[in-house]
Amino acid sequence: MNLKNLASVVIATAAALTTIGAVAQTFPDRLLTVIVPFTPGGVSDVTARPLAAAMAANLGQSLVIENKGGAGGAIGMAAAAKAKPDGYTLMMALPSMISIPISDRISGRPSTFQINQFKPIARLTADPTVLAVRTESRWKTVADFVRDVRAKPGTISYSTSGLYGTTHVAMEILAHAANLSMVHVPYSGGGQQVNALIAGHVDATMQTPGAIAGQIAAGKLRILASMSRDRVPSLPDVPTAAELGFNGEFYLWTGLFVPTGTPEPIVNRLRASVKEASSHSIFKTSMAALNTPVQYLDSDDFARFIVEDTKRLDTVLTSMGEIK
Repeated sequence: MNLKNLASVVIATAAALTTIGAVAQTFPDRLLTVIVPFTPGGVSDVTARPLAAAMAANLGQSLVIENKGGAGGAIGMAAAAKAKPDGYTLMMALPSMISIPISDRISGRPSTFQINQFKPIARLTADPTVLAVRTESRWKTVADFVRDVRAKPGTISYSTSGLYGTTHVAMEILAHAANLSMVHVPYSGGGQQVNALIAGHVDATMQTPGAIAGQIAAGKLRILASMSRDRVPSLPDVPTAAELGFNGEFYLWTGLFVPTGTPEPIVNRLRASVKEASSHSIFKTSMAALNTPVQYLDSDDFARFIVEDTKRLDTVLTSMGEIK
């Protein structure tokens, strides 16, 4: 490259950086959209809404929640991956953003998105999943549940957010550990899968304590076990699956992302906004009402967490093989 061309590149680069800097200083100057890749009522939805309200308080712009459910979250995640990387489209995701591309590889399907298409902003929560049944169910313990499933393989059903979605993987981890064969009934999101259980369309589901806190308080659902290393502090009488001899853990985290390529100054502006919002009374009160502790991780720590979670889920899913 000659000096004239080099000078042109330097000038163009400087101009681009100046433009990005100017945009970042005025960001945001219009409405922002948070894609929730599930139907209303699920974990990502009930986390995104109070967070958006708290972020609006410090950003000076409203954030609109766009529920885009289907395919275990893959439809909304693919849409978010293809969004313009300008900071105005964010996504509230679950571990299914890791498990779906892995499952596509295992099943030989073309992937609709890859995790490297997203830049992590922050993790907000990380709850263990719990096995829930209707209160009037004959199952009082996990032993009762396991006994009946083994006695009637392929007849007892459970609801999930979709094939290879977060709650599907959580239930399959338990099924794999306990040697259970059940009927998988997928829905588009957390609210629908919980309603299906309450209505008697399915026999069980795997959720977080927060997602079904209202139904537990109303006496509609009973929790049999948690998929955690230790007992959940808010549920001290609920045993872990491991305590009962079924090794397996699964934590349902929520995290905010933007498309890869979003300018770093805008990413940093969003990081600061989310960090402040995670301590806002609007968000903390909403999470406390759901018995969901805030477990905040900033962008860099969250990125490292995702790397480790990807390794763990890859090992688990590969060992299970193709799930249908």
